Amino acid sequence: MKQAKMVIDKEYRISDIDDRIYGSFIEHLGRAVYGGIYEPRHPEADEQGFRKDVLELVKGLNVPIVRYPGGNMVSAYNWEDGVGPKDRRPNRLELAWRVIETNEFGTNEFADWAKKAGSEVMMAVNLGTRGIDAARNLLEYCNHPGGTYWSDLRKQHGYDQPHNIKTWCLGNEMDGPWQVGQKTPEEYGRLAKETAKAMRLVDPEIELVSCGSSNSSMPTFPEWEATTLDHTYQEADYVSLHQYFGNRDNDSQNYLANTMELDRFINTVISICDYIKAKKRSRKKMMLSFDEWNVWYHSNNQDKEIEPWTVAPPQLEDVYNFEDALLVGSILITFLKHADRVKMACMAQLVNVIAPIMTDNMGATWKQTIYYPYMHASVFGRGTSLHPVVSSPKFDTKDFTDVPYLDSAVVYSEEQEEVTIFALNRHIKEDLKLDINVSGFEGYRIQEHIVLENSDLKTVNTSLHQPVKPHTNGKSELRDGYVEAVLGKASWNVIRLKKNK
Repeated sequence: MKQAKMVIDKEYRISDIDDRIYGSFIEHLGRAVYGGIYEPRHPEADEQGFRKDVLELVKGLNVPIVRYPGGNMVSAYNWEDGVGPKDRRPNRLELAWRVIETNEFGTNEFADWAKKAGSEVMMAVNLGTRGIDAARNLLEYCNHPGGTYWSDLRKQHGYDQPHNIKTWCLGNEMDGPWQVGQKTPEEYGRLAKETAKAMRLVDPEIELVSCGSSNSSMPTFPEWEATTLDHTYQEADYVSLHQYFGNRDNDSQNYLANTMELDRFINTVISICDYIKAKKRSRKKMMLSFDEWNVWYHSNNQDKEIEPWTVAPPQLEDVYNFEDALLVGSILITFLKHADRVKMACMAQLVNVIAPIMTDNMGATWKQTIYYPYMHASVFGRGTSLHPVVSSPKFDTKDFTDVPYLDSAVVYSEEQEEVTIFALNRHIKEDLKLDINVSGFEGYRIQEHIVLENSDLKTVNTSLHQPVKPHTNGKSELRDGYVEAVLGKASWNVIRLKKNK
């Protein structure tokens, strides 16, 4: 059996973790809204049409922030269509996904839903077909207390108190040729800067996210970041990153190494941010918002067959297998390793559309395989990210070299006197023995060792059968200041230590 070693100490700190790295995303796309979080005729619908069964699963994830309303959709979206009396809201051609948008659900409904879910809102503004005016008016509608046209209109719509939305995205993926209103970096940088200035005049307390490249393989990356941040560095608080992964070559060992590329992507963006900081002689440190990430490839072929201009068709409904859950866990581990700079992240998306939660229209809801590592990280990964000293055997794949079999992150909660070790064994054929030096945590005991494992990497969960579920029979013991654990082949492990009272 291969062996890995780890030393953890409460003094080896990376950063306090911003809880918003466990955020998610709801776009007007497919059945994310209609048939997902909102289905007025469903037996589980509340008085506002929100599915209570979905809300319970969302609460189980403890999602701190949810991005809305897009995504590609926002780049041609008129927010005014989605407020006011529902019988007066227009049907529109939604150009990003070529469907009919009924606008039955809009800004106020989402603010209400987020409150019931216990989440903050990350609102995106349209910088594709629109710009400064639409953005500042939406902000005034949402956040201004009253006495002006847009804030008083909100009151007329039944919302006397402002929504006080703190976090705002300045457009979405504006370098993408698929984007309505695609911009050059100069065009976007100038527009984003001026929009940010106007929005801060309306509400100086907001946080702003400047658009980064659509993904790390874009021909515009990383020059896009350098050029746009040259304009927006002093106005924005974050720059966005987006990345999706897929096992298209059916090479599982290579697939599970993809976070090596994710790590490089994050480090490259950090380098550019710090270059612009030096160039501008700024004291400000730009933070990262990884506000779209997930596995996305299973549904690509079926999406090509969808008839255009229908209402809420089943789009991007990836059915995730067990190896997808392992990669999702590895992605979350990567964010924890970069907790000093990655301060927000949004799994895209939350319900039905490349999502941890699935529903049947008028029917059941269930947890996909990826629900579990996301839940474990969000529930147990609050506190301070520690820097473990790790020694692990390594392997090479088609695309990556020197990949550690052990992928791990450690979170310390001083307040709760708890230590959580997230440990992924990337070896798809062999168990991994892990020795962890925890002598700096005297008086701690193993509270539980959660494991997500399955002998078949391609196993999926459905509404009728959920074979991929965690158990608490992990093999670990604590003796003489060391945790001795065995990580099963291709397994996700959560080892929780707590101080004895």
